[in-house]
Amino acid sequence: MVSVVIPVFNEQGNLDELIRRCIAACDGLQSPYEVILIDDGSRDRSAEIITAASENHKGKIVGILLNRNYGQHSAIMAGFAHVRGEWIVTLDADLQNPPEEISSIVAKMRDGYDVVGTVRQNRQDSFLRTIPSGIVNRIVQKSTGVLMHDYGCMLRGYSREVVQAMLQCPERSTFIPVLANAFAHKVIEIPVGHSERFIGDSKYSFWKLINLQFDLLTSITTFPLRLLSIFGGIISVFGIGLGLLILILRIFWGSEWAAQGVFTLFAILFVLIGAQFVGLGLLGEYIGRIYQDVRDRPRYFVRSIVGRD
Repeated sequence: MVSVVIPVFNEQGNLDELIRRCIAACDGLQSPYEVILIDDGSRDRSAEIITAASENHKGKIVGILLNRNYGQHSAIMAGFAHVRGEWIVTLDADLQNPPEEISSIVAKMRDGYDVVGTVRQNRQDSFLRTIPSGIVNRIVQKSTGVLMHDYGCMLRGYSREVVQAMLQCPERSTFIPVLANAFAHKVIEIPVGHSERFIGDSKYSFWKLINLQFDLLTSITTFPLRLLSIFGGIISVFGIGLGLLILILRIFWGSEWAAQGVFTLFAILFVLIGAQFVGLGLLGEYIGRIYQDVRDRPRYFVRSIVGRD
């Protein structure tokens, strides 16, 4: 059985077309399937449309309605908790990930792969999205040693064993593609198409994207803390060297020249203070995530489930 998990947030304009194309794509799989739509606290008619679709397509469409917005990855984890399939496919509700690619992912999973990643071809996003995405992908590759090229694409496939392993992880700040790789035995990437949004704008604001990148980096590695130590050491060595240079110049050129170096000393001071603030910010990110995990609050609260007996 194939389970297709789709988080939904204010996508009322896309849902009818999404459901139609998902059903058409899954009908061709020659396997039982279910399409699980998770309403992540939408403020439009998304929950109403999902409920109606679950009634009109009994056994094919399942709706999970969360009581408020918890974020894309938490919504997907809510879907994972209710899947029945042996193969699970995730994709976005904006139709930038074509549902017609589901068959390509399932075909690879039938070949025995635990995780099927995808690489978006001819990506239909602005450079403000593609350039930061490329930088983060490279950082993740270096940090994890897993050479996957597009962690931002949610059109992916997971075996049930990998999904069950992820559900046992208690952390709250979860970045699913990276977490899945920690449990996968066989991983592959395949090229997939990428389209412009069918209707509407991206639900990821600038600050949500920043928060997502912090979730990604801090959930996989302590490398930023290590990098901070290295950066701090380099700055300290530079400061000592510059101090010695100023001392030598004072000896050979006298105190008159040294008086002109006041601004240089201020510049050094500002650099050191800036490095301290960067360090405090990184420590704060890690401590904040530790605080969230220690509280042990649930990732989400399901208001109701529709379309399932």
